Order: sequence, then C-alpha cells, then structure tokens
Amino acid sequence: MQSAAAVLAPGVGAAWLTGIGLLALRIAATFAMTPVLYALPLPPVVRSLLTLGLALAIASGLGAPSVEWTDWSALLLAAMRELALGATLGLGILLAFGAFSVAGQLLDVQLGFGMAQIVDPVTHRPIPVLTSAFNYLAVLLFFILNGHHALLRGIAYSLEKFPLGASWPMGYAVAPVIKQAAGLFSLGFALVAPVVFCILLVEFALGVIGRNLPQMNMFAMGIPIKIVVGLVALSFWFAGVGAVMARVYSGIAVTWDGIFQSVPAPAQGAR
Repeated sequence: MQSAAAVLAPGVGAAWLTGIGLLALRIAATFAMTPVLYALPLPPVVRSLLTLGLALAIASGLGAPSVEWTDWSALLLAAMRELALGATLGLGILLAFGAFSVAGQLLDVQLGFGMAQIVDPVTHRPIPVLTSAFNYLAVLLFFILNGHHALLRGIAYSLEKFPLGASWPMGYAVAPVIKQAAGLFSLGFALVAPVVFCILLVEFALGVIGRNLPQMNMFAMGIPIKIVVGLVALSFWFAGVGAVMARVYSGIAVTWDGIFQSVPAPAQGAR
C-alpha cells in the first residue's frame, strides 16, 4: 500500500518533508530577528503559514530539498543548526534597522520627545515618538527598495553555501557581524547628523540669550524652538539622506557576503 505522502504528490516523502521543515526553520529564524513581518499586525498563524509558503516556493524553484536522517537526535541537531544560521543571517538585517532606531533616539533626546512614548508593535514596549517613526520608515524603505526581493535571493543563495542540515562554521560569521555592529552608531548618527548640528546651534543661541536676558525662562521657550527647528531641519534633510540610507542597507549585503564567503566550499549535508 502506498504511503499518504506518495499519494498526495510524486516525490513527496519523509526526506522531502524534512527538507521543507528545515528550510522553514531557517526562514522563520531569519524573520524572527527582523521587524519585517512584526511591523504589521499579523496573527502568528498567518506568519507561520507565510513562512511555510516561502519555504515551499523557494524549494520548488531550486528543486525539492531532501534531507535523510537516521534518528531523532540527528534531526534535532540539524534543526538547531538551521535556527542558528537563520538567526545569524537575521542579525545582519537587525543591525541595519538598529541604525534607524539609534537615529530616532538621538533626535528624541535632543528635541525632548523622550517624555512622550507610545507602544511599539515591533518590540511591544514603550518607545519615543520619533524612534517609532524611524522604525516604520526603515521597514517602508526596505520594501520600496525591493529589500524583500534581495532577502529571498539571499536565503536561496544560502542553500548553495550551506546545505540543509549541514554543519557550518559559526565562528567565521563573527567577524562580519562585529564589523557591521561597529558601524551601527556611526551610521545612526550620520542619518540625523545635520539635524543634530542645527539643534546644537539653537542650544548655543539659547545659551547666549539666557546669559544676556536672565529674566527669560529658557526652559519654557527653548523646547518649542528646538522642536520647530528640529522638525524643519529634518524635513529638509530627508531630501539628501538617501545616500546614507543606501549605506545602511548595503551593510546587510556586505555582512551576508562575508558569512557566505567564509566557507570556500559547501559542506556535505547531514545523513
């Protein structure tokens, strides 16, 4: 009697289902480390089905992945490898989005928006207004620049470098990730550097006015002035911030290339 998998579709068996499951774990771990899906209020069931659908789509385009395994311990070890690899790839994306969070927090502190906080649907914790706005801007630009296409192509290419269930040298991925993390704060500051400089000039001007006119309340007058100047400067700066944003997103490709190029030849899959 034929098995149920064989009746459903030709070539579908335990090895094929295992390959799809391991690929889905790699994709799920990658998305879990990024706010790409969590920025939208999608139910967990929808996210799970979307992850499984992407795994099936990638598998159908690259050929049916088959992973043989002998016991449950080998399957569990392969699943842990896929989760670790997906989390490492997702960390490169998370660091890029972190640069926008750093930029938003810098402006919130300078403009005094740190006292006004809202609940962020990505992290489920209260964060300042501009930080939340920058997080949404990062996700929006990610899709506008077809970053989701590059993400799927990178996951598909990772199957060539790291076959499903195969061991991969995690230590070689440390250097590219640390290099990207080192530039996190510099890129975050570069995103809002002109705006911060304008606010600094306003601070100097208010200090001079407060020194010469001590009867004026600089705290009550300074906050509205800084907010207006900061928002106007930020509006003008958006016209020239494209080059910095391109550097932020290109850091994802640089980190992934460093991880992929760390292994000269793909290892053999787990049997």
